[in-house]
Amino acid sequence: MKTFGVPISKLALPALAAGIGIIALAASAPARAQAADKFSIGVPGVPPVFVSAMVYTAKDAGFYKKYRLDVTVKPFDSGVAAAKAVISGSVDASISPTAPVVRMITNGNVPLVAVQGFEKPDWFVGSMDPGKSKCEDLKGGAVGVDSPQGARWVALQNMSRACGLLPDKDIPTVNLSSNVGAAMVAGQLTFGVLHLDDIPVIERESGKKLTIVLQIEKTAPGTHYTSLFTNSKKLTADRDQLVRLVAAHIEAVKFMYDPANFSKVGGYAKPTGRNLQDATNAVKVFTDFGFWPNGHPGLDRKRFDKTVEIQVMVGKKTQGKGGIKPEAKPVSYERFADLSIWNDAVELVKKSK
Repeated sequence: MKTFGVPISKLALPALAAGIGIIALAASAPARAQAADKFSIGVPGVPPVFVSAMVYTAKDAGFYKKYRLDVTVKPFDSGVAAAKAVISGSVDASISPTAPVVRMITNGNVPLVAVQGFEKPDWFVGSMDPGKSKCEDLKGGAVGVDSPQGARWVALQNMSRACGLLPDKDIPTVNLSSNVGAAMVAGQLTFGVLHLDDIPVIERESGKKLTIVLQIEKTAPGTHYTSLFTNSKKLTADRDQLVRLVAAHIEAVKFMYDPANFSKVGGYAKPTGRNLQDATNAVKVFTDFGFWPNGHPGLDRKRFDKTVEIQVMVGKKTQGKGGIKPEAKPVSYERFADLSIWNDAVELVKKSK
């Protein structure tokens, strides 16, 4: 063999081959490093409610990228709508309210499985009129919710049971996705089902003190708020992706609980519609509340059981229209949640350090 007329000895051939191999590896390394699996997550609300700050932090702070995921975040009018998109295959996962999904799985045997949870609900009913501060005052008064039988609607259902009232029977509801607070500020509504971070914004923008009528942890204590759901087909076909997704969330949540990062997280949460100061304040409020699961999967069995119990009770009172059908067997915890995803994600995080 000759190169430019110069013979190459047999002894040089192995070195040449090795050199070519190194060049080939170097050329292919960037392609491998850039490879990422595409994944989509549906989040509740347009604009998204603040629970989605975890997803935006995982995305913008680089945690998804670390675990080789290219994640698209898709807002839906409600978490229930996002869950339906998971069923249809429009998105790979969603953050959706636990109670309606419990009902959907039980009544319709839909293929949804929870792989991570957000246990503590922060719902309350607020009033712009200090003279209307009791549960009974809700009768006949329009209350802002997200969607029919969505998360806010179910929260209202759970809270108004304290005085024997039911949404859309005794209490008219107005469907506004995540814009309930804005409608109250504009004077379009007296009552609304709200989150913790809505209070300071409503009070500042309206110049009025918000009156708390009902709180979920007082009227229906111990229920489970919301969960990260995927399709059972996705769970079987792409389990590794889900493990990496939850690993990214574990790291994102740890990052969020560090006070030094509150302002950064507030910036990542821009899609929620909050300005930087309000979003930064909300991060502190929600981490103090223990809203995002830090160091645990957020799928407490007792809270799940309580949620199912209430849905069974409501189903009996409404002949299955507003809860679990009386003739249906409630979904079991084992069918509802797959904790092995979380456990494997924890091990993956340990290995990645």
